[in-house]
Amino acid sequence: MHIMSFSERMYFHVPEDQIINNQNSYFGIPNRYFDANKGGVLMNEYLDERVYAEEMGFDGVMLNEHHQTPFCGGSVMDVEAAILARITKRVKIVLLGNPLPVADPLRLAEELATIDMISGGRLVPGWVRGAGSEQLANNINPAFNRERFNEAHDFIVQAWTKPGPWRYEGQHYHYRYVNPWVLPVQKPMPQMWIPGLISPETVIWCAKHRYPYVALATQLEPTIEMSNLYADVAAQEGYQAGPENFGYLQNVFVAETEEKAQELGRGFVYGGGFGSFARPEWMFPPGYNSKEATKRLAKAFTDPRTGAEIMRFTQGEIDVEEVKRSIEKGYKSSQEGGLILVGTPKTVLKRIRYMLETLRPGIFGIWYHHGPMALQDRMTCLRLLGEEVLPAMREMAKEFGLPGPFELKPGSRPLPASGKRDPVVGQLAA
Repeated sequence: MHIMSFSERMYFHVPEDQIINNQNSYFGIPNRYFDANKGGVLMNEYLDERVYAEEMGFDGVMLNEHHQTPFCGGSVMDVEAAILARITKRVKIVLLGNPLPVADPLRLAEELATIDMISGGRLVPGWVRGAGSEQLANNINPAFNRERFNEAHDFIVQAWTKPGPWRYEGQHYHYRYVNPWVLPVQKPMPQMWIPGLISPETVIWCAKHRYPYVALATQLEPTIEMSNLYADVAAQEGYQAGPENFGYLQNVFVAETEEKAQELGRGFVYGGGFGSFARPEWMFPPGYNSKEATKRLAKAFTDPRTGAEIMRFTQGEIDVEEVKRSIEKGYKSSQEGGLILVGTPKTVLKRIRYMLETLRPGIFGIWYHHGPMALQDRMTCLRLLGEEVLPAMREMAKEFGLPGPFELKPGSRPLPASGKRDPVVGQLAA
């Protein structure tokens, strides 16, 4: 199993009341709240945390990228990745991911190849469609999002594997001269992993390309549905999907006492948590998602016990105190529903065991920090994860037979003689 650490590297010096008054949305908060000196301190701390994660035994450090928002400090994660390529020695540098529809794919191919060269072949690139708000900000029609994603991906593959020079004239991208003089160390190209919020179109695309799919902290039931969809498509493509094809990102915060963990773990819902990223009309504008994907998203962010929305956006007049009460209620509900694991290593391992047995992922991302938190508390969390949680998870992976994508090449398993796929994921307990 591949176990990696992750955080959004957020700029958390924005007052929470300001986030709430902005209608529970980071997208749209004026950048006058940004202090470059404080931002510099945070970014250096976040780099130090990645180095420490390597020391604590993580297999990878995961980065992501969002633009024009304090929710994520990784506005240009390739810069962070290039630094990490030089200052780390062993960990995979996992980028989940570069937003292809708003990128220059030729420049991106060169940037990522540079990172792979500096790291000695430790890059794991990943592709995302980008948030709907980022399509709007870049004046890109959301209806062309998937077209641009597919074309940019195919172009990058060519840039890494097709000898130059050559000319490219596509539907959305045009280059008179393609002849990159930086190419990945990994041949023919690095492994590519795809994160997602259980869009069936993305899952089908991953299975056809034999790319591991990483579900981003979604509810277990719809995640299992997507894993089985992947496995069905894989069987149609002539191979058997296994744990090496699947990944899962989970909010996990540990401290030395339950009380301390509960106090600090609240950062996962700071300002509304993931629900504070953007209002739905910005996050999912018309044409961005299919109807099926929209239905599954609604299911993924609904409390399975009550049917209530976990992500809720308020418009009109804001009662800050009422929203804060709702956030606290959501924090408790998210823990009860398993979306956020908070406690001592001993208590979170019980739930992690259930998740590994149920989802059977070969990739497991630990989202260990969000919101205001001192560096020492973040480091303590990483230390406890490394000393107590990771060794137990590795034993569980052996027990359940969960190879990672660097132990068994994704898509390399032959179909059973019967031609029918074996069960890949477990079943939810009653």
